[in-house]
Amino acid sequence: MKLNYQFPTGAVKHWETWIGAHEFAEIAVAAEANGFDIVSTTDHPFPSEEWLASGGHHSLDPFVALSFMAAATTRIRLMTFILVAGYRNPYATAKSVASLDLLSGGRLVAGMGAGYQANEFEVLGASFADRGPRFDEAIVAMQEAWSGEVIHRDGPFFPAHAHQMLPRPAQRPGPPIWIGGNSKASIRRVAEVADGWLPFEQSVAQSVITNTPPLETGQLAERIAQIREKRAELGRTPEFEVCFTPTARRDADEMADALAEQTGALSEAGVTHISVESKTRSMDACLREIELLGTRLAGFRTPE
Repeated sequence: MKLNYQFPTGAVKHWETWIGAHEFAEIAVAAEANGFDIVSTTDHPFPSEEWLASGGHHSLDPFVALSFMAAATTRIRLMTFILVAGYRNPYATAKSVASLDLLSGGRLVAGMGAGYQANEFEVLGASFADRGPRFDEAIVAMQEAWSGEVIHRDGPFFPAHAHQMLPRPAQRPGPPIWIGGNSKASIRRVAEVADGWLPFEQSVAQSVITNTPPLETGQLAERIAQIREKRAELGRTPEFEVCFTPTARRDADEMADALAEQTGALSEAGVTHISVESKTRSMDACLREIELLGTRLAGFRTPE
């Protein structure tokens, strides 16, 4: 089992007091030193007051944040978790992804989703009603752009006629795309075009905030098997990455106990990565949490 450490979203609102005398990149340095495989940040450029009041959160710009993390580390992978594809033109996104992947030595995972915040789409001048088909085309458009070839495409949303994107990303044919969310559309994209899935453990109450369907750990094996079957039908390799986010806990010891207890069943179900959603209230607590989890979960990690 591999581990992803999610930068705590609660830190952004209280940044000055949360960070203290530390620097942001220390999180990635600590995660790398303590055996984590990935470090990740999320994406909410301009959330609405209504969503924030109902449990939403702010974020750093994921490409800027991950660039700082990349520059301070050598091994750990970097993931946008998740990048809302519809907030940006896919060619602009493809350029940011390719640049960060190249300059980090091929360490980027492009975790993406269709998004669900209508107010945020509106304020950013993005199209919400047709975000699903736009996302489908955006994935293909980005993958084509990463080829470095001169592109001619006549898609309904993102046509391109004699355009080229260089330099290419370090990973070929491009950085892996992992799709976030529990919806049927997310699962379909994993089967058809993506390389991994980012499901969330969700109660019914939590699903109201995140607007993604409920998902319990006991349902994972069935969903993963369905995706494998569909990928095989399409002539794709049945195996894919599954980075599962269990329900977060504020206490690091309690989190370590819960993750250790679940790891065997999750691995048997087909989960390849567990994502730790940090809820720490300060940078000092964040660093202590990373060290504790790295030590407590060392025996469950997949050897390099």
